Parts: sequence; C-alpha cells; structure tokens
Amino acid sequence: MTGQSISRALLRHHGDVDAEPGLVDYAVNVRLARPPAWLRERLAAALDRLGSYPSAADHAAAAQAVADRHGVSPDRVLLLNGSAEGFALLPQLRPRLAAAVHPSFTEPEVALTDAGVPVHRVLLSPEDGYRLRPDDVPENADLVVVGNPTNPTSVLHPAADLLALARPGRTVVVDEAFIDAVPGERESLAGSAADGLLVFRSLTKMWALPGLRAGYVLGSPDLLARLAAHRPQWPVGTLALEAFRACSEPFAVAESDRAAVEFETHRAELVSALAELPGVRVHEPASAPFLLLTVKDGANVRAALRERGVAVRRGDTFPGLGGDHIRVAVRSPEQSEPLLTALREVLA
Repeated sequence: MTGQSISRALLRHHGDVDAEPGLVDYAVNVRLARPPAWLRERLAAALDRLGSYPSAADHAAAAQAVADRHGVSPDRVLLLNGSAEGFALLPQLRPRLAAAVHPSFTEPEVALTDAGVPVHRVLLSPEDGYRLRPDDVPENADLVVVGNPTNPTSVLHPAADLLALARPGRTVVVDEAFIDAVPGERESLAGSAADGLLVFRSLTKMWALPGLRAGYVLGSPDLLARLAAHRPQWPVGTLALEAFRACSEPFAVAESDRAAVEFETHRAELVSALAELPGVRVHEPASAPFLLLTVKDGANVRAALRERGVAVRRGDTFPGLGGDHIRVAVRSPEQSEPLLTALREVLA
C-alpha cells in the first residue's frame, strides 16, 4: 500500500495509536517519559496564572524568548498550539498546487487536501537514500512541504537543497520538529531570512510535552500574518507560553545540545545491534531520534512484537512506504534491549 492508495484515515494514523498502554513504547519519538524537573517546576509555578486570560504581554514575552533563541526579530515568530495547528493553517495561504515530499509526516497533506488544495506527492526513492532532489518538485507548485530531518526516514537534507526549492511566488515549508535532536542543529534554516520560507519547530519531542501542545513557526512577518489571519482569540495558553520561555533559555538550549549528542551515540549503538539481526535492514544515513527498518512480513512482525509487549510504529501509513517498513525510536542501550530481545525471538 503506497503512493496515492493510502486513505485519509491511514494518513491520520500516528505513533501514539501504536503505543497502547502497557506496551514498551518504541513507536513514539518523545525523549523522556515526562518533562524534566526544572520544566515541571516552571509550569507548576504558572498554574496560579490560569485564572486570567493569557495577556498580550505574556504572548510577546514568549515570542521574544523564541526570537532570541534563534537570533531573529519577534515579528518573525508565530507561536502555535502545537505545530499541528500550523499545518492546519496552511490552506490560509491559498496555494493553487501543493507539493508534499514523501515519505514524511502526513498532517500537512491531510489539512491541504481537506481544504480542497490539489496535492502532488513527490515520492523519494529508497535506492537514492530518500534524497531530496529539488528538480523533482513540479515547477508550478506554489507550496512545498518537506521534513528535515524527515519522519520516518531519518534523513537530514542539506540546507542548500532546501533553499534550492525557493521560487518567486512559492512558499517552502520545512518541518524541523526533530532537528533539535541533531547535534548543532546542522542544516537548520531557523535563522534564515530567505523569501517564502516557513520553518516549523516543536517543543514536544525534546521536552516531553505532547500533552501541552507547543510549537512555533518562523518566517517573514507578512507570511505569518497570512497564516494567522483567522485564528481565534487567545490561541496559545498560559502554560504553553511559559514553556516557550523556559525552553528557549540558554541553559535549556545547552541541555538540548547535550541530548542531541547522546541521541547520536545511542543511535549508532542501536544501528550496530540491529545490523546483527537476520532479515533487518536499517535505512542509513540516519540523523533523527528514530530509525526506519525494513523487515520481511512486517505486519506479522509488528503483531508478534505486540504479543511480547513491544510497540513499534507501522510504516505503511506513510506514502512511499509499505507493509515491511517499521519505525523504531532511538533509546539508550538499556532501554533498547527489550526491543532487541523481542526482535531476536520473532525473527528466529
């Protein structure tokens, strides 16, 4: 099941569906089981402010913190109720033809299709390492969406290739939800002032905040104004505003940098361990906190892993992938052992 055959329901399938309670979770790519103690303390201290509406001053302070973190002016920051809200806003740009680079996160395509925007799927090839080739994007596409690093392939595209997508009258959306797990955030376009560029970022994965909904988009003030034209009043709550401020401070960025280096080490160790298993192919090079695997008879492998209490992310809901693809989260060697043990048993 690949390409255009994937239904809307499958496009809206995400790892949280695979990670049922009681299973050891390798389906969701959140770094921690809960936010770190210092962040929980900041959020707890903000609880007393929930009796008041989020003020313009609160919003401005959070936007300034994010702007300072990326070295841009605050008018180039749009705070979101999770990055998913930003993808839902993309139809406000009124594109005539959107191009979605796949395999990749599917919510942008769902939002655009639901709004009646034609979407052309640019399917990257496994034989080419899922490399982005800018010339494969239709010249008449006035909106292009691409992930970097890409979920679920774990490919990190060169910033130069992403910038090569730019055209007069075209908006290029780069989903950088996982780039804070890349040491030095190399290839990030977060500080770029390139015309027509929107860079989406998320606090969810690094800071274990999927339940809070906190993301943002960086871009030119006019493009952000078009994106936000019909949002409701108070779109971002008090706790999320506090999280933006806390996670943008220098000590938090330093912690994120250390975690990215740790991810790199753990990923290399997991790749090495998986390479010893019969019938497992790891797609490399990999740069994200997850790996895309190919295993024969993937659906049955997933079911057998579930019987052993292990959850992995199915891959056949991503355009361009099939039933033999699964995605696994990168954990420490100790945390990865239940996955490896279960895979050994299943593949034997």
